Amino acid sequence: MPGFFEMLLNLFRPAKYPADSVNEPAQITQSKVLALVYDPIMDSATGVTLSQQQNWYHSADLITGFLADMTQVSGGMARYQIVQRVDINEFPAKTDGFRYTPQTYMSTLRGMAAPYMPQEVNYNAIISKYNILQRVASNEIDEVWIFGFPHAGFYESIMAGPNAFWCNAPPLANTSASKRRFVIMGFSYERFIGEMLEAYAHRAESIMEKTFAKTTADANLWKRFIRYEKSAPGKSACGNVHFAPNSQRDYEWGNPTPVRSECYDWLLNFPNFKGDVRTVDSSEWGKGEIRAHHRWWFNHFPRVAGRKSGIHNNWWQYVVNPQQVIV
Repeated sequence: MPGFFEMLLNLFRPAKYPADSVNEPAQITQSKVLALVYDPIMDSATGVTLSQQQNWYHSADLITGFLADMTQVSGGMARYQIVQRVDINEFPAKTDGFRYTPQTYMSTLRGMAAPYMPQEVNYNAIISKYNILQRVASNEIDEVWIFGFPHAGFYESIMAGPNAFWCNAPPLANTSASKRRFVIMGFSYERFIGEMLEAYAHRAESIMEKTFAKTTADANLWKRFIRYEKSAPGKSACGNVHFAPNSQRDYEWGNPTPVRSECYDWLLNFPNFKGDVRTVDSSEWGKGEIRAHHRWWFNHFPRVAGRKSGIHNNWWQYVVNPQQVIV
């Protein structure tokens, strides 16, 4: 039994989670982004950059398409704004200081040389050079998007700041000066918007896993949301980013096999489920096209008013702003 003073402290100690609510408004979350684009010049005589030489995608087009997708699939709850873009004429340094040159990089890209190890980029050098911790602390920016290329060494996403947690990569140490958590996304202009959505989806998976970490059984709605037929026979919901409701293996978004799923219950009725279970197949999510599936999946994320088990019924408030996650 707790002592008198312990009970007195508990009486005035704030609850770990805020009280539940049925009408607390779903909040739009806005995020200011610093975009860093590593696109080194490969020929000093012509000024041709890596993306131009390889005929890869234009980062500006990727940003435009991705921003539009995020606004649409979140129902306007996720609002991103690029507040600064920096084009960088260099290969980023690895953790031991190594940098590719145009010649050594092309040898690696063409398979004539093995990728350099250690592969991971020196995040701390980038953070220091662009004054990122101070800019986050002063609310000038909320997160960072870095565009690179194959073998650049960026994680799809990584979290920094005080009490940062796993975000598809180990949290970055020695970054508490930011005063709040923030995410650094790693995109590649070799790939298109579907792959950008995949990188963001893994971020979302990590953040929602942490958001619901202290809930159990039926209160853990995230565990229910990601069910698919293979992992939970007869209880399929929306699946995860790699497994659609009827997938039998990783990335099998084009499986035409019909399956019974409660995905429409999540889309139309959350949080007041009505047992709306329907037969669905890959025609619902693009018949295997990566961008279509990921847009479909994100479109099922709850974004309505209220709070249950202390957690907002609008999951975008956590995905966009991990500082909202109670750890």
